[in-house]
Amino acid sequence: MPGPDLVIRGKQVVISTTSLEGAESQSSVRAASVHIEKGRIIYVGSFDEITAGCELVTADDNSLVMPGLVDTHVHVNEPGRTDWEGFDTATRAAAAGGVTTLIDMPLNSIPSTTTLSAFYEKLGSARGKCHVDVGFWAGVVPGNTQELAALFEAGVVGFKCFLVHSGVNEFPNVTEEDLRKALPELVRLGAPLIVHAELPGPIDRACGISAPNTDNRRYQNFLNSRPPAAENEAIALMIQLSREFGSNVHIVHLSSAGAIPTLRDARSAGVMITAETCPHYLVFSAEEIPDGATEFKCCPPIRERDNCERLWQGLIEGTIDMVVSDHSPCPPDLKASASGNFQEAWGGISSLQLRLPVMWTAAQTRRVSSIVLIRWLCEKPAKLVGLGRRKGFLAAGFDADVVIWNPRHEFRVSADMIHHRHKLTPYSGRTLSGVVQKTFLRGKKIYDDGAICSEPMGALLQRSFES
Repeated sequence: MPGPDLVIRGKQVVISTTSLEGAESQSSVRAASVHIEKGRIIYVGSFDEITAGCELVTADDNSLVMPGLVDTHVHVNEPGRTDWEGFDTATRAAAAGGVTTLIDMPLNSIPSTTTLSAFYEKLGSARGKCHVDVGFWAGVVPGNTQELAALFEAGVVGFKCFLVHSGVNEFPNVTEEDLRKALPELVRLGAPLIVHAELPGPIDRACGISAPNTDNRRYQNFLNSRPPAAENEAIALMIQLSREFGSNVHIVHLSSAGAIPTLRDARSAGVMITAETCPHYLVFSAEEIPDGATEFKCCPPIRERDNCERLWQGLIEGTIDMVVSDHSPCPPDLKASASGNFQEAWGGISSLQLRLPVMWTAAQTRRVSSIVLIRWLCEKPAKLVGLGRRKGFLAAGFDADVVIWNPRHEFRVSADMIHHRHKLTPYSGRTLSGVVQKTFLRGKKIYDDGAICSEPMGALLQRSFES
C-alpha cells in the first residue's frame, strides 16, 4: 500500500476524535503526527510515527498545529469592483491568515450572483486566481425565485438576502412578501438562507428623529441611526418565518446582544436558526471610536461596551455559533468619504487576514481555549455550508488543510504585512498575539513565514464539492 507523501507533526496538535456531521466534536491538544496522501489526511498518529521517504514538517514546540480556518462571509467583489478587492488579493490575504476555505458573498460584484448566468460569470472570473478553496453564496432578491433551483443545482452553497438596503443598487432588499415566495422553494431544495437582519422601519424612524443639521462626523449619531430594534425585530421576523416554513435560516453579523434571548428561546423550541458574529463586534466598542474614524463604520454598527460583553456571553454559551470576518473592503477614498462623514462613507471592515490573531488575543482575556476557538473559526463555519465532512477538522478523510501558528508571538498590524488590496483597517497599529507561520492547502504549502509560496491552486467549491 502507498504511504503518506507528507507528515506534519508538532508537540501541540489539535486532534478531533469525532467528526460526524451535526455532532459536537470532541477535540484535544497533544503531540501528534498528521499523515497526508494526495491532499487528504489518511492517519493521525503519535509524534514519533513517521514514514521513511516522505516529506516531514515539524512545528516548533511553542506552535500550534490546527485545521485551516473556514470563513463563510467574505466580499471578494470580483467581477465588476476589482478595484475594491479581487480573488487574487483576497485569497492571498486568506492564506496569510491561515484561512484555507472562504465563501464569497453574492453582492458588490457586478453582476450580483442572483442569476445562473451571473454565477457562471463569477466562476470564470475566479478560475486560476485563487490561492485557497473558494465557494459561493447566491442571492435572493425580489423576483428571482425562478432562478434559485438552477443556481443551487449549479453548486452555490446557499442563498443570502437583505431585509434593508444592501448598499448597492444591484442587490435590492426583500420584503416579507418576497420571502414568502422564496422560502417554499428554498425548503424544497434544502438550501440554507442567510440573512442580513435589519428592518428599515426602525432605521427610518431613528433617522427621522435626527435634526437636519446632525453632525455626521460623530460616531454616536451614526450609531443612533442604526438602532438595535432594527436587528431585534428582523430576527423575530426570521424566527417566525423559519418556524412557519421549516426553513434553515442563519443570521449574519449579529451585533445586537438584545436578540440573544430571542434566538436562545427559538432554538430551544426547535426552530432551525443559527447565528454568527464578527471580530469587530467582539473587540471594539462605541465608546472608543473617535469622531470621523470611518474605518470603523459597518452595518449593523459596532455597539457599546456592555453590548460587546453580552455578545461574548452568547458566543460562549453557544447561542451564537461562529465568528466570521465579514471582510468588506473598498478603495480608501470611499471609506474616508467627505473627511470622516459616517453617513457617506462605505460601511465595511477589512479583516480577512486578521481573524485568527484578533480572536485569539481577545479570547485569552476570557480564558477561552484554542479548542473552543477552532470550533468558532473552523468547525461551525464548515458545517454551515455543507463542508462538515471535508473541512474544519484534523481527522482521517478530511482535506489536509493545516495551519501552523505561534500563539505566543506578538506583532503590530501595519500596512506592509497586509495582503488585502487596500490596507485601511481599524486594526492598524494594534498589537496582536498569534503569528501564522505556515499554511497548507490540501497538503501543499501555500504560505510560509510572511510570503505566499505557491501559484494559485485553490479549488472552486461547488455544492457537489468538485473543482
